[in-house]
Amino acid sequence: FKRLGFAGMVEVALFADILTLKEALEFNQNIVTESDYQLTSCCCPIWIAMIRKVYHELMPHMPGAVSPMVACGRSIKHLYPGAVTMFIGPCIAKKAEAREADVSDSTDFVLTFQEMRDIFECAGIDPASLPEDERDHSSRAGRIYARSGGVSEAVKSTVERISPNRPITVRSSQADGVPACKAMINDLLAGKNHANFLEGMGCVGGCVGGPRAMIPREEGRGNVNRYGEEAVYPTPIDNPYVIELLHRLGFDTVEQLLENSDIFTRIF
Repeated sequence: FKRLGFAGMVEVALFADILTLKEALEFNQNIVTESDYQLTSCCCPIWIAMIRKVYHELMPHMPGAVSPMVACGRSIKHLYPGAVTMFIGPCIAKKAEAREADVSDSTDFVLTFQEMRDIFECAGIDPASLPEDERDHSSRAGRIYARSGGVSEAVKSTVERISPNRPITVRSSQADGVPACKAMINDLLAGKNHANFLEGMGCVGGCVGGPRAMIPREEGRGNVNRYGEEAVYPTPIDNPYVIELLHRLGFDTVEQLLENSDIFTRIF
């Protein structure tokens, strides 16, 4: 990226860490009886759009949080005023998300992995042959967002870490692919699903199954899992880089993530 003229690259998984911590704190705040439940509000724009348009009555159960892409872009612009940001991933829907009025301040351009590959080829750049550059350090929780079930697993492990004696634990339900997401929500409304944390991904397999992924989704899932296991820190609350970044962004305590902010909050 630096050869193309970029100042640097930030790993979005670090911001998945922050949003995991935010959702874990919201779970602690919102889930106080066995009948309470929470819908994850970050990561997949297809899931968010489906809930907002088709199941709008469930919006009170979806705390307001931006996606890791938006959190990353806003944080960069906060720390480096005037910066131009570009998100790269396997998702086409992120292009539309970046243009939504309430989050359009975060990301200037969105490219897919395939588009980025074409740019590298035209520029004669082979990323695999270049030395690794130092990158921000995410925890396992943030690294597994890209596959189905990752958000639920991340939030569950973080809730267990910050509230080990909590009487009501995370009971998660996940669905990937729009038909499966609708079936999960319909079961919830019919009283057949008793989970208290529900995660939906628009693509089968999660982000690794995105329409512009360049490898089979099962291979991508395996890569995500291996990358997660390589993390030094299991959860964001253990990750000193998360705490340091929050301080740089003006958060004195992690509990302040429960307050509305110009960076991490989305009003649905």
